[in-house]
Amino acid sequence: MPADPLSAITRPFQAAIFDCDGTLADTMPLHYRAWVAMLSAHGAEMSEQLFYDLGGVPTEDIVRLLNERFGYGLDVAAAAAEKEARYEELLPQAQPVERVVALVREYAGRYPMAVASGGIHRLVERTVRALGLETSFQAICTAEDVERGKPEPDLFLLAADRLGVPPEACVVFEDSNLGLEAARRAGMQAVDIRPWLGGSEW
Repeated sequence: MPADPLSAITRPFQAAIFDCDGTLADTMPLHYRAWVAMLSAHGAEMSEQLFYDLGGVPTEDIVRLLNERFGYGLDVAAAAAEKEARYEELLPQAQPVERVVALVREYAGRYPMAVASGGIHRLVERTVRALGLETSFQAICTAEDVERGKPEPDLFLLAADRLGVPPEACVVFEDSNLGLEAARRAGMQAVDIRPWLGGSEW
């Protein structure tokens, strides 16, 4: 049996910060399907492994990276908008990550909580609403709120600031290596929730 992810919390905390895609909701497969559909329409592709390696990176930054790495000539803003539109069509299929959502409900009213996501605000808010958690969070911070995305700590530091809690007193729940690194850089405790994703290893 793998260790309980919560065993990563080794000191008391005052606030909890949750990533959205892949942490609160099992949306990462839907995001990948949206990428595949958008890219194939433009004669481009991205491996599933690369997609998961880039978990937490804003959409426009991923388009730029694909252009640089593979020589694609994708229009960054247009390709990102098309990918998000395709994802929005798939969003109703999103399922909650049950163990994480149960934790949010358990913490509600006990700890201030925020969402800190590399996604865009409109879609993150829609996901949180679809999970019935809109009243659980005091702040929602997204890629649009900061200059630098994960693995830089900016998103988590902003969330802590909006909650009025020192970074070192926060615990972060994440499903990506970049997100976990961002939490470490922010001086926060971090819980890798991937063992709760039904045995997936990304």
